[in-house]
Amino acid sequence: MTTVDLLTPTRVLAVGAHPDDIEFGSGATLAKWAAAGAHVALCVCTDGSKGTWDPTADPAALVTTRQAEQYDAAAALGAKDVRFLGYVDGELHNDLDARAALCAVIRDVAPDVVLTHDPWQQYRLHPDHHQAGMLTIDAIVAARDPHFFAEQGLAPHRPSTLLLFEAHEPNHVERVHDYVTRKIESLLCHHSQWQSTMGIHDRPDEQRRAFERLTADEAQAEGLRAGVRAGEAFRRIDAL
Repeated sequence: MTTVDLLTPTRVLAVGAHPDDIEFGSGATLAKWAAAGAHVALCVCTDGSKGTWDPTADPAALVTTRQAEQYDAAAALGAKDVRFLGYVDGELHNDLDARAALCAVIRDVAPDVVLTHDPWQQYRLHPDHHQAGMLTIDAIVAARDPHFFAEQGLAPHRPSTLLLFEAHEPNHVERVHDYVTRKIESLLCHHSQWQSTMGIHDRPDEQRRAFERLTADEAQAEGLRAGVRAGEAFRRIDAL
């Protein structure tokens, strides 16, 4: 059974492996909730330093660029809070240090709903996406129980719902027809990724329109799962 539309949460935390992952996976949903008054926070696990096809690019400069792009994308969605864990792109590991860092973010933000990558998606290629999903799940467990990382001095917090985007087996859809444009706007803020991720390069006007159509078509296809005009699909887990 596929459920449709959570009640608008008061506080939301979306966790992505790289700058732009959150927008691809849940940008329209976050924009919808932000417009309805939710406090939306974003947490990016890695620095995005390998996110280019240019072998001569300066990784340090790219990190700075991608953080600035992430702030712009957050503003386009209406998110008020952006956190960076700062792990090296391609080298994210779900170890105790990373778990403690994300646990602290969860306890500090105190979200009702957490969103992240589905770590069980079949045939996933990028290891950071898998690691970010598992890291978020393990950090939720740590954040809810007082004896995990008690030295942080932060109150335990248990979210009510976890939504996994890029889901292998979706069972929930958020209606986002009025917010697909906001999702596209937020993605286009990641200008450094136009060529490698969005296919916008030698014919920018034409290719940008093609990317916009593709994003809208994907939202329409995901909405069909629940008989709505446009959607974002997730695996919903409430037993946290």
